[in-house]
Amino acid sequence: MDNAGGTALAIVLVVLIIFVVIVLVRSVRIVPQARAGVVERLGKYQRTLNPGLTILIPFVDRLLPMLDLREQVVSFPPQPVITEDNLVVSIDTVVYFQVTDARAATYEIANYIQAVEQLTTTTLRNVVGGLNLEEALTSRDQINGQLRGVLDEATGRWGIRVSRVELKAIDPPHSIQDSMEKQMRAERDRRAAILTAEGTKQAAILTAEGQRQSSILAAEGDAKAAILRADGEAQAIQKVFDAIHKGNPDQKLLAYQYLQTLPKLAEGSANKLWIIPSELTEALKGIGGALGGTNPDPTAGDRSDNTPSAAPLL
Repeated sequence: MDNAGGTALAIVLVVLIIFVVIVLVRSVRIVPQARAGVVERLGKYQRTLNPGLTILIPFVDRLLPMLDLREQVVSFPPQPVITEDNLVVSIDTVVYFQVTDARAATYEIANYIQAVEQLTTTTLRNVVGGLNLEEALTSRDQINGQLRGVLDEATGRWGIRVSRVELKAIDPPHSIQDSMEKQMRAERDRRAAILTAEGTKQAAILTAEGQRQSSILAAEGDAKAAILRADGEAQAIQKVFDAIHKGNPDQKLLAYQYLQTLPKLAEGSANKLWIIPSELTEALKGIGGALGGTNPDPTAGDRSDNTPSAAPLL
């Protein structure tokens, strides 16, 4: 009898200990950071738990699954959308949202992620349906802004804030893609031809400019060289003239110099006519008289006019 009573007492103690442990486990809860918990007391909303340690009343309070308060990113599958010009495009969307009110996200909507997806699809079709294909492809920022505004306004009562909506891809039909690729290829070829022609034009302009500058520099060089040659010849003539006058030459010396100059006058195939001045004939007479031993007539060189006589030599 004593053994049976001791066994029963031990069983009672074990059950009591298990009950106390269960009560403690259900009473003490720890809420992690960036999480929120909704507590129901006897099936009715009681409070929202913040991060930290909290105590619940066992079998009276019930803690619902905790909600993530961090910003979440949800990518939805491609959705077919008809544009204003009756073309079907496939659009991928990404929605960035955050739970701001745990109570509203729990009681105002059954599944807020599914609700955001359906609302995004409906709004996307309404926005893109008013645009043609070209506008839809080039107005992503405008579409993103309209989607975010509509979603944020609609999800506000659900305790959700939509921060950003992005269109990942807009895929037109394959036939349209082929036409767009041909158009882009033609545009690239046109730009390449324009750039090539512009490069050829610039090269021709630079070449002509270089030739012009080269011609100008060559002409300036020739002019300077001619000026220097003329100055040199003038100085040489001046020096010769000064030397002759300082030496006071007689007619014999002048006649000898004339004779040395005659071969130079005959140079060139265009020389058909020689002009022999009268001074040369007078000098030649002087040389002949000197060689023959007779004095030249001093009045032989006088003439009524001062024009030189010329003798054509063929």
